[in-house]
Amino acid sequence: MQGRKNYTEKLFLSFRLSDRFPKENLYRRLRETLDLRFLYKDTKELYGDTGTPSIDPVVFFKLLITGYLENISSDRKLMEHCSMRMDVLYFLGYDLDEELPWHSTISRTRQLYPESLFLTLFNKVFTLCVDSGMVSGHTQAVDSAPIKANASMESVVPKMPATPMEDHLKKVTEENRETTKKQGGTISPVQISAPEHELKRVEKHHQNLRDSPVRLVGASHKKARLLSNKTHYNPHDPDARISVKPGKARKLNYHCSMAVDTAEGVISNIQADFADGRDSQYLKDISLKVQDRLRKNELIMTDILADAGYSNGSNYDFLEKRKVTGWIPVFGKYKPWIEGFPYNKEKDEYSCPMNKPLPFKGFSTNKDGVVSKNYWAAPRDCKACPMKPSCVPNRKCKNITRTIYDEQYPGAYARQHSERGKRMKNLRQSTVEPVFGSLTQFYGLRKIGVLGKAGANKVMLMAAIAFNLKKYLKKGGKKPSMGIFEAIMDVFQGYLTTIYRHIRPRPVLPIAP
Repeated sequence: MQGRKNYTEKLFLSFRLSDRFPKENLYRRLRETLDLRFLYKDTKELYGDTGTPSIDPVVFFKLLITGYLENISSDRKLMEHCSMRMDVLYFLGYDLDEELPWHSTISRTRQLYPESLFLTLFNKVFTLCVDSGMVSGHTQAVDSAPIKANASMESVVPKMPATPMEDHLKKVTEENRETTKKQGGTISPVQISAPEHELKRVEKHHQNLRDSPVRLVGASHKKARLLSNKTHYNPHDPDARISVKPGKARKLNYHCSMAVDTAEGVISNIQADFADGRDSQYLKDISLKVQDRLRKNELIMTDILADAGYSNGSNYDFLEKRKVTGWIPVFGKYKPWIEGFPYNKEKDEYSCPMNKPLPFKGFSTNKDGVVSKNYWAAPRDCKACPMKPSCVPNRKCKNITRTIYDEQYPGAYARQHSERGKRMKNLRQSTVEPVFGSLTQFYGLRKIGVLGKAGANKVMLMAAIAFNLKKYLKKGGKKPSMGIFEAIMDVFQGYLTTIYRHIRPRPVLPIAP
């Protein structure tokens, strides 16, 4: 018999959200697992005693977690999405007929709450993962990636030279009086803070690009400009920095630095830095934060894995003093020895092929603050040497300049080329790089939708929180050791049953008379 569905709208309904989705639902399990009531105490001082009630702090952070779990970076789209999902409404604590907060409330509240509050939530989730046995702590993999800022390269403007304000305004007035009348005194331009030698270095690099016989792609475009963080900035987001990755266009980015525990891939630290800095500049700060977080959870870091971008003698020395083994390859141009010039560690001197000494003469510091050790041969020895035309044709004597961390580099070089070093490299690549791919593709970290370094740090922390929460729920929120113990007990019970069947006494049959 053919069926036909007739719909008549009911006046009264008996309906409960909790009855409409299974117990294995992600948001149902998340509501039962995640306790955010501590937020009421931590945010109480941010509000007054009178006025219109604000958005519930717990609801606010649940909305953010939902956005990163659903890979939605727009607050407006997030509210539209939540209003159509019953499981999300149940997670937020809203019923079908309740109106969700306005999307602009999310943006204003994000600006109101300090970074420390987001960091507290990250630590709470990380502790959940530690309690579940998902974090070993002893080995951490570190890496970084540029994340697109909410700013355009077309909006970049020159910084103001480090000259008196009156002279600058006078020059602008002479060049364009009308513009000065409309804008003079209303915009405070950012001053150039780079030292003179760095500005000269930038100008020399740009001049080499202009004089190069091979024209760069797009150099002939009418909007093409030679830009540098030393001389230009974006007024919309001054914290964004110009950076470039090989094979990609120059963009305004933020630098995302991340540490991942190698046991289960749990993120142990994530932070936003300026994109014009080198990776090696941020390793000390990352390792200190990771060690402090692990110590609070009664764990110890013994090894740290990173790529050659973190290679730095200062970093090697820092890790050794912290009793941490750094599996960080040295940079490609490093040589553990100088061919033809053996080194005597006891005398702290080199010897040339003619067996003449090059003793240590002192330290020197360049304009960038890098300290080096200098070894010089005696001018009289080089003057009488038959190899001078090929060794030092344009100088009086031979000199060797080495880093003050020359003792740390050989150890890192040896670790890099050892069998364990190769395994550590594979471990780093299989641990931290997939996590970065997941954050950018599935957790809303393809672009920073807010302004400022503080806002970028909040975005990265929330993406890491969502990632760790989902990984925690996939493990069932139980300790893996308990699961292994239960499996062993099941196998052991099976063995006992089998043995019992073989050794149990057989019934004695009566003997016939």
